[in-house]
This record gives sequence, structure tokens and C-alpha cells, in this order.
Amino acid sequence: MIEQVNQLGSRTPRTGPPPTGAGVSVWSWKTTADVFGGRPVQEAGTVLDADERARAAGMIRPADRHRYLASHLGLRVLLGSCLGLAPQDVRLIREDCPCCGAPHGRPAVAGAALHFSLSHSGDMAYLALAAQPVGVDIEEIPSPQAVADVINVLHPAETAELNALAIGQRPLALARLWARKEAVLKATGTGLGEGLAHPYVGTHPTPTHPPGWTLTDLPAPDDYRAALATAATTTT
Repeated sequence: MIEQVNQLGSRTPRTGPPPTGAGVSVWSWKTTADVFGGRPVQEAGTVLDADERARAAGMIRPADRHRYLASHLGLRVLLGSCLGLAPQDVRLIREDCPCCGAPHGRPAVAGAALHFSLSHSGDMAYLALAAQPVGVDIEEIPSPQAVADVINVLHPAETAELNALAIGQRPLALARLWARKEAVLKATGTGLGEGLAHPYVGTHPTPTHPPGWTLTDLPAPDDYRAALATAATTTT
């Protein structure tokens, strides 16, 4: 169980070596800040690769662009610290999709036995580092309208759980559910390509573990919910 989420600030982080075995390191940071790990967001263009720069340039709202740059600058600062590389020397690739085989599966570091998962929502970013496939997700508590938009496309049991709650309780429950579901889908690399019904993760305070995976709800700011998915350990 992860009980601590490390905070990335303006100074160079001390991550230590990459996690081994079942170890997981989780980091968070506010994407509205201007400096991460000694690197100003305004100079992110000298650190990010061409694909990241192009995606940022395509964002219309300056606030969205800043959050994206801050998320990916933090990602590279932390990966570089773990691997002993300058942030700009971390080469990111995509694994093959487990659904169709195309190269748009889990993001990965080329040539490194380090797995990672990045998520950002609202003004927060979360990053998980592990020696095995891992998924992390943070979700800002949605509006009642967002709940109404998705409530009927979830797993039938999850829809029933949300419908059983008072309307005012549903946004928080959906944020908890959504963070868990996204964490698993990031860990598997399938993303939302197969819809929102599976896997079943539940809305209750204790998550349900999909086959092969362990879900942990992470500490998060009051207006957010976050979750971590790691490979389930087996005993013989």
C-alpha cells in the first residue's frame, strides 16, 4: 500500500535509484507553478521533445498549455533523476497497443527497465515509477452534469451504485471510480479503446481489484481523488 505521495517542488528532486521488485514511487506537483526541479516552465521547449512541443503548441488556452508543459517537464525531471540523465536526454516512446498492435500503447522510456505512468487533472499532476507495469490517475471531482453524461455507460454494477446515492454524493463517488478505472487502463495499456464498462472497480471507499491487478486509493487534495494500479502479487 502506498501511504506517501512525494512532492515535486522547485528544487532538484532526490528520487534515488529506480524502484525494484514490487516497489513503487509516487510523486505529485501543482501544475500552476513556474519552476520544477530547477527548470522554469517557460524554458520547457529546450527539454521536451518535438511531439510534446507540438502538442503543447496546439492548445488554445494558455492555462492548458502551461499545465501540459508543467506536467511533462516534471515527468522528465523525475525520470532523469531516477535514471541519471538530463531531462532532455530521456527518450520517450510508445509500446504496442495490446488491442490492435499499433504503437500507441503505454508510454515508456527507450532502453530503460523503468515503468511510469503520468496523469494530470485540474491543477495537479501525479507520476508513478515502478519496475513493473503501473498505472496512476488523478481526477478533479466532476460536475453533476458530467456524472449524468457517463453514468449509463459504466459497468452496470457501478451505474447501480451511483444511482443508489443522493445526487449530491455522486460527483465524489464518480471521481473515485474514474481514477481507479483509468489507473487500471493505463497499467494495461488499453486506454479507453474498449469503452468504460470494464474493468469493474466500484465506487465504495474500498476498491475492488480487477483480475491481475491491485488498486490503491492514493492521498489527494480535497477536490480530487487519485488511484494506483499495480500488478497483483501471487504466493505459492
